[in-house]
Amino acid sequence: MNKWLRLGCACVGSIFLMIALAACKQEETLTKVKVAEVTHSIFYAPLYVAESKGFFKEEGLDVNVSTTWGGDKTMTSLLSNGSDIALVGSETSIYVEAQGAKDPVINFAQLTQTDGTFLVAKEDAEHFDWDQLKGKTFLGQRKGGMPQMVGEYVLNKHKIDPHKDIDLIQNIDFANIANAFASGTGEYVQLFEPQASLFEKKGIGHIVASFGEESGQVPYTTFMAKQSYLKKHEDTAVKFTKAIYKAQQWVENHSAKDITEAIKDEFDDTDPEVIETSIERYKKQDSYSPDPLLNEKEWELLQTIMDESGELPKRIPYHQLVNKKIAEKVTSEEK
Repeated sequence: MNKWLRLGCACVGSIFLMIALAACKQEETLTKVKVAEVTHSIFYAPLYVAESKGFFKEEGLDVNVSTTWGGDKTMTSLLSNGSDIALVGSETSIYVEAQGAKDPVINFAQLTQTDGTFLVAKEDAEHFDWDQLKGKTFLGQRKGGMPQMVGEYVLNKHKIDPHKDIDLIQNIDFANIANAFASGTGEYVQLFEPQASLFEKKGIGHIVASFGEESGQVPYTTFMAKQSYLKKHEDTAVKFTKAIYKAQQWVENHSAKDITEAIKDEFDDTDPEVIETSIERYKKQDSYSPDPLLNEKEWELLQTIMDESGELPKRIPYHQLVNKKIAEKVTSEEK
C-alpha cells in the first residue's frame, strides 16, 4: 500500500514540476516591451484592458507600463531608450521631427480619438456659456501640449482669446494641476478623468463642458516608437497592435460597468462609481478609438490646431510620421 502511495505521490509531484517548468518556459519566451504612458488615466482604458484580459500575453508579449507624467518626459524616455513604445500625443512626434531627428518617432497605433479633458468650474452654472470665462482665472495645461492647444482651439472657436480675455495660468506642473485647483487656484480648470468626476462628486468643482466634444476627432493619444525600433522589431509592433485592437473592440462592445470591473485594479484608490462615470463620459463622446487606424484627416486637424496655437514648427506630411501599414495589417487580419 505504501509502495503505491509513494508512487502516486511521485507521479503527482512530477506533474506539478512539469507544469511549473512549462510556466517558466512560457515566461522566458515572452517578448518584453517597455511602454511609457504620458499619464495614468481612465482615458487610456483599452491599454489596461489589454493587460487585464491577457491580450498581450496571447500575443507572446510581456508588457511593462510606466507613467512618465508629461509629454516632454515621455519623449525623453523614448529617445533615450528608457522605453520601447510611448503612449503620448502625436504632436510630440512633430516636435521631434522639426528638430531634425536622425531617428524619427513614428505613430503606428491610435488609442484615443478626441481630447480627454473637461472644463471644470469652481461654481456650478445652471446654464453654462463660454462667455462666462471672460475675465476669469483659468488653470491651463503645459504650453505646446495637446490639452492646452485643444483648449486654445476651442476657446478661439467661441471668440475667446486665451491670452487676452482670461487670466491664464500655465506655470504649474501637469501632475499638480488638479491639486492646485483643489487648493483654491483658478476659477476654471481643464482636467482629465477621473479627476473631473471625482471633483464633481466631492463638490470641489462642476463639469460644465467637454473639450473633446467641442474639438472633433484628432489623433490625441497614439502609440509611437522610433523608426529604428519599428524596423528592427516590426513583428513585436504588430503583435502589440493586435493586442490593443482586441482591447479596443472589447471596450467598444462592453458596458462602462464591465470596463470598470476590468480596469479597477489600476485605480485602486478611486471609487469604482467614479471610474464608471468617467468611462461613460468617454464612451458617450467616442473618445476611445474603436481601432488603431490613424487617418490623414485627423492628422491634418491636429496640425491645424497646433498652427492656430502658434506651436506648429512646420507641416509634416502624414506619410512621413505615420506608419499605417501595421494597423491596416492588424485590422484586415482580424476581420
